[in-house]
Amino acid sequence: MTEVRFHRVGVDSEELLSSIDAAFESIEKERGGSAIIEQLGARDITEFCQDLASTGGVWAAYLGETVVGWALIQDRVILTLFIDPLKRRQGIARRFINHLLESDVPPVDAFALPGDRAMKSLYESIGWKARLLTMRG
Repeated sequence: MTEVRFHRVGVDSEELLSSIDAAFESIEKERGGSAIIEQLGARDITEFCQDLASTGGVWAAYLGETVVGWALIQDRVILTLFIDPLKRRQGIARRFINHLLESDVPPVDAFALPGDRAMKSLYESIGWKARLLTMRG
């Protein structure tokens, strides 16, 4: 299998922007998703990603020349990490997080939606603990 590579990227790829946009549409439908998007101020995803990219906050995972995942990071917080569904369960997300932790500005926190046990378990597997739960009426 070809080695997965991780790099900071710009958002000039229509394929990457389309993937991010689709993921945000999916996130918005999940419990807590619209609240996170509102909190981030991410109404225009392209503009939001361009702002993140200008500060080095957009990362991509490549298998060969193909983008198989991406992460958005702001103020040392992993806002979202996405792996192509066909490439999941291969350890790519864990390697991605470990790469981010070894970067020049490693993340110290991450968001996980309520009920997203897989993401919560992934973060717990690297030693992180849930420390905040936001309740809303």
